[in-house]
Amino acid sequence: MLMHVPEVLSKEQVAGMRASMESAEWTDGRQTVGPQGALVKRNLQLPEGSALRRELGALVVAALGRHPLYHAAVLPLRTLSPRFNRYEGGGEYGFHIDGAVMATADADTHVRSDVSCTLFLSEPEEYDGGELIVSDTYGEHEVKLPAGDAIVYPSSSLHRVAAVTRGARIASFFWVQSMVRDDGARRLLLEMDTAIRTLSADGADQASILQLTGVYHNLLRRWAET
Repeated sequence: MLMHVPEVLSKEQVAGMRASMESAEWTDGRQTVGPQGALVKRNLQLPEGSALRRELGALVVAALGRHPLYHAAVLPLRTLSPRFNRYEGGGEYGFHIDGAVMATADADTHVRSDVSCTLFLSEPEEYDGGELIVSDTYGEHEVKLPAGDAIVYPSSSLHRVAAVTRGARIASFFWVQSMVRDDGARRLLLEMDTAIRTLSADGADQASILQLTGVYHNLLRRWAET
């Protein structure tokens, strides 16, 4: 399920993050991938051990926690600490699939990557190229969103970042282990949650809304892993 999550961060929050990055040290993004990924990845990232990365990552996670659509679509259980990347001067990332299991920063626990997320921190007009291109059974989907907006999609998807030929594309990216492993089941739950919210806002029969809400939670109870 490819889902646009708007306004995760306000324009003021984005501006504050960008200001913090102005004097940051950026390192070769190939340091965080295996041999195959290194063949097709050309970008920069905030260093893994950077205090700034941890600080900004905490802000991203907190903002996501306040976003109802993100929570409904992803049903997050564990989130890998967000990273930050920068594409410029022809930088790109060729087609790849994200790793299935990733270690946390302290390597004590692991996160199964069910959902991948990119949170855009550059406005589309600031750069040429840089589209996130996600390939699925319906073809290739190009994504280039306003700063502060996010895209979530199954981590099993083949995807790439097109070369940036002007300006700089700055973003946060991370992976989530969902309470519901199956993407199709998450989609059904999101559709049901959306229907419940719409019916409630329209003043529909409360008994019917209660019954539908019960079905939602019983399906979540059946599918959820904790």
